[in-house]
Amino acid sequence: MKKIIILSITCLLVTLVAKARQGRLNQPFNDGWYFRKGSFNQQNIDSGFRAVAIPHTWNNKDMQEGRNFYSGDGCYKKIFKVDDQLRGKRVFLRFEGVGSVADLYVNNRLIGQHKGSYSAFCFEITHELKEGENTVIVKANNQQREDVLPINNFLFGIFGGIYRPVSLIVTHDINITTTDYASPGIYIRQEMQDGKALITVKSKIENKRQHTSSITLKTEIRDQQQQLITATEKSLLVSPQGININEQQLTIAGPHLWNGLQDPYLYSVTTTVMEGEEILDAVTQPLGVRTFEVIPGKGFYLNGKPYAMHGVTRHQEWQDYGNALSNAQHKADLDVIREVGATTIRFAHYQQAEYLYAQCDTMGFVIWAEIPFVNATSGKEGDNAKQQLTELIRQNFNHPAIYVWGMHNEVYSKTPDEPVAVLTRQLNDLAKTEDPDRLTTAVSGYGEMNRPANLAADIQGMNRYYGWYEGHIGDLEQWVTGLEKNYPDYKLMLTEYGADGNINQHTDSINTDFNPVNGQFFPETYQTATHVQQWAIIEKHPYIAASYLWNMFEFAVPMWNRGGVNARNLKGLVTYDRKQRKDAWYWYKANWNPEPMVYIAERRNNRRSKALNTVEVFSNLEEVTISVNRGKPLQGHAGANSRDILFDSVKLSPGKNIITATGKRNGVVVSDTITWEYKSVY
Repeated sequence: MKKIIILSITCLLVTLVAKARQGRLNQPFNDGWYFRKGSFNQQNIDSGFRAVAIPHTWNNKDMQEGRNFYSGDGCYKKIFKVDDQLRGKRVFLRFEGVGSVADLYVNNRLIGQHKGSYSAFCFEITHELKEGENTVIVKANNQQREDVLPINNFLFGIFGGIYRPVSLIVTHDINITTTDYASPGIYIRQEMQDGKALITVKSKIENKRQHTSSITLKTEIRDQQQQLITATEKSLLVSPQGININEQQLTIAGPHLWNGLQDPYLYSVTTTVMEGEEILDAVTQPLGVRTFEVIPGKGFYLNGKPYAMHGVTRHQEWQDYGNALSNAQHKADLDVIREVGATTIRFAHYQQAEYLYAQCDTMGFVIWAEIPFVNATSGKEGDNAKQQLTELIRQNFNHPAIYVWGMHNEVYSKTPDEPVAVLTRQLNDLAKTEDPDRLTTAVSGYGEMNRPANLAADIQGMNRYYGWYEGHIGDLEQWVTGLEKNYPDYKLMLTEYGADGNINQHTDSINTDFNPVNGQFFPETYQTATHVQQWAIIEKHPYIAASYLWNMFEFAVPMWNRGGVNARNLKGLVTYDRKQRKDAWYWYKANWNPEPMVYIAERRNNRRSKALNTVEVFSNLEEVTISVNRGKPLQGHAGANSRDILFDSVKLSPGKNIITATGKRNGVVVSDTITWEYKSVY
């Protein structure tokens, strides 16, 4: 097996070198890895390893089972062969995500360490390679640390492992940098002026030769059909000292705008480094020409026009897979979000997969990206917070879908002079320095605007769980009305709301007799009612520039035991295994997705002890009726809004009852059918 793996990698490198004569090579480096739990021991480097596929996490099962998950060291090993064809080339390893602290060794020499599970890192290994066999070791550690965000596992687990893809990059000795916080090395800014898009492309170029060299730097923009739109080039002298930074300006007359889900049009920008006729390096990045704006009291604007921000949140994990997800799984999540009709996604509470951000560019989601400064603070995380924010921004600078950078979530200070407030202001300044064109935000778990750690960013986010952690479901109305009155010129977003819902627990009434922290009864019925009532409030208030329900998918919380399911946050509208969509998911589809639909709620609450019941239907159709056991059509009335249709005092017969809801639009009939069983005593 070992010989086969070494041979295959040798063939890969031969291919890489052949292609590298044309410029950069960037190839997957995910095969041939071996893993063992435990620390890296140079004296015992070959024992206890088993073959694994990357992406991989060692917590895919135990993290979802409770607080006794493995937290500590894990070691990965890979052997590959190199020959002299790489002489004169630069070689890098780029890891998209390793949880949570990673040490990289090549041939038993420490290359570097990276702190943080969610951002990419890239190390040069050129000078450690030798002809013949080379051994790469990655020691990963997922223990919580006071100096690495997030500092605990309370709201979500810190998975261990190389859980995102690895790449081997080969460049010439003059190249666009790969090690500027693992960024693309080119950074695209845009400005709309008099119907034209003014594009500025900054590139960072390294020269590892002994002397200054003359190159040509060419940047071109192509349309979605790869037709050349505009290009510019200049001759440069690049120094072997430091980094060579250059800016080029281009103009697109009458640009085709990136317009969200309706028309997510993408150009491409390619910056090429040439020496004579030889291509030394080239990097291509997406360009979506668009403007974002939040106007207090009016809402979110895309390209100068109001844009409905129907938002969801998402954690990067699936049942039995943990966070080691394939691109197909990421895409499946986005498809579910697209089907419900969401227009914006808050990727919480950390940087997520590069593939995911790229798909949002292509699909047209307007997205929020943030760092994991969340839930708790130690006073020792400042340097790492700044590192992770810099990585988040530089690595994702060119994604047109991203409209805002998130500084923190639910961390607090008693005064504006204490560490969280000060650090948040520093993070905001860093974000604005790195990226002057995007918005910034920070999130409070309280409902007051003037708390000490608030107002450090462009947008104030607030998480409001009325009816769950505090107050009553309908208190959301009083909260937003008060803010509208007292802070009319402030930018506000409702960044989390909702309730837990166990699909195997139900009630015939909206019972509030539960404990949201330690209770074991979290009926889906109550979750549905929370979302029905609160969305009907949200949609009436453009002061809430965007709202993000918590959460689109259930996820593991190893420190919790609530709602009848251990180690699970049940606020997701889709189950952890992705197999079932809860009633609330269909509620939002009825409100957000114009595709004709009708859905009868409470289908899992199918054992009824009363003859007279209320039937609730979610639909965006006209003339919605229901029938029981193929009887005459019954008329309903609007509930929380026009998409919520209630049928009161519906009489059931003893035994099984077939209930069918039917709606029409432009002559098209859509129906849904469920079965309830009625017994006076169970």
